[in-house]
Amino acid sequence: MIKHLFKTSLLAFAFILPSKADETQRPNVLLICVDDLRPELNCFGKSYIHSPHIDELAASGRTFSRHYVQAPTCGASRYTLLTGHYGSDNNNALFDRGKALKEGKETFKSMPGYFNQHGYTTVSVGKVSHHPGGRGGKDWDDNDTHEMPGAWTRHINPNGQWQHPRGTMHGLAHGEIRGNAKEMAVYQSEKGPDDIYPDGLVTIEALQQLNLLKKDSNKPFFLAVGITRPHLPFGAPAKYMEHYKNTTLPAIPHPAKPSWKSTWHKSGEFMKYLRWDRDPNTDPGFADLVRKHYAACVSYADAQIGEILNALKKKKLHDNTIVVLWGDHGWNLGERGIWGKHCLFEESLRSPLIISYPKIASPGKNTKAIVETNDVFPTLCELAGLSIPAHLHGKSLTKQLNNPNAKGTPALAYRSSNRSIRNDRFRLIAHSNGHNELYDFKHEHPGRDNVADQHPEVIKTLRKQINEIISKKPQDIYKVKTPKKSKKK
Repeated sequence: MIKHLFKTSLLAFAFILPSKADETQRPNVLLICVDDLRPELNCFGKSYIHSPHIDELAASGRTFSRHYVQAPTCGASRYTLLTGHYGSDNNNALFDRGKALKEGKETFKSMPGYFNQHGYTTVSVGKVSHHPGGRGGKDWDDNDTHEMPGAWTRHINPNGQWQHPRGTMHGLAHGEIRGNAKEMAVYQSEKGPDDIYPDGLVTIEALQQLNLLKKDSNKPFFLAVGITRPHLPFGAPAKYMEHYKNTTLPAIPHPAKPSWKSTWHKSGEFMKYLRWDRDPNTDPGFADLVRKHYAACVSYADAQIGEILNALKKKKLHDNTIVVLWGDHGWNLGERGIWGKHCLFEESLRSPLIISYPKIASPGKNTKAIVETNDVFPTLCELAGLSIPAHLHGKSLTKQLNNPNAKGTPALAYRSSNRSIRNDRFRLIAHSNGHNELYDFKHEHPGRDNVADQHPEVIKTLRKQINEIISKKPQDIYKVKTPKKSKKK
């Protein structure tokens, strides 16, 4: 038994056995954050998606097929990734923490800040925190307002024709900046090279940063690269749309709006764009066009990721680098009549997570363990040989990295005053007024129907688990209101 445990542990650390004094031998970290990326990838079983570079990464590492974010919105989800904490559900979460740091009300280190403290050069390129480049102000380029003060050695957003980070965030081809969203096409496919859209510039800058980090071989690096697509609007070079022109997409599962009280919404972020008076909920042809342009954006993002991973190999940095690919949340593509995120349904909370490093046990094996975004910080600490800070809310995933069959633990999520928990079989959405939505993924129609009436004991158990998780965290914001009397559904 002892021999087996030693062997399992050794697999996780076979390529990284630095002493605390020998920081130059610590592994590098490459963190790739992709915006609005569903697990809509070939390596996640969607064979109609062209994603060869992410697939190659998955084949060399561990794919977490049941990874869940804490909040179905960019800023709150990235807060959890970068701090290892459950947090608020709004996009200003990191700015709020930055302000608290400045006022001395908050002291804990962020993930890049912690790695920087331990001798790493920390660099971010593109949208890693909520704002590309990590700054505030009218155009998101104010050097006096930072989302993550003190965390980055360098934090960069190449703007090019888009003028400023706000312009790149929703930019379309050739420098088009979003003003009135009603005048900007919800999708686009223009001919040209990758840098006619903003992510092409992010990739070029990421490669330049890799060159600089390679030269500074005396220090390990933590490089985070944020790819914006497939965030709205769905714009990508036309060559990526070629993969899908003749593709027959599968039917949208459970496309109807729920008839019961739920976290359904009117898809406001999507609907505000120029849609030529077409609605994907009533126009199947338009729905397919939207889905194909989303897929083209995924392939465009995949190509940028491929450029970065290939450069890592060419510079001979691959053998001492941990690579993490993370999607900041999912996205409903018509499921339950929603085109967007911002709800607590499975499709908006499940996103890709892939971790790869040399000599990983059973490379290419998928794990079905349920894991959370806040597990990434402690995992990277353990893989890098750093002590795991006591304040973190997540758990290291080295068990699943050593053994893809290792179990996970339930995943918590939140939106407004509602909370959700996902275990191996069920997702409970617990409304603060006592209403419950319960979805059974071993049902005849997995995850489609609200089966709360059929499983009162399951609801009781899962609500108790939510409160137990929340009670262990110091912030009052996580508290779920327990109704004095449950209201009828």
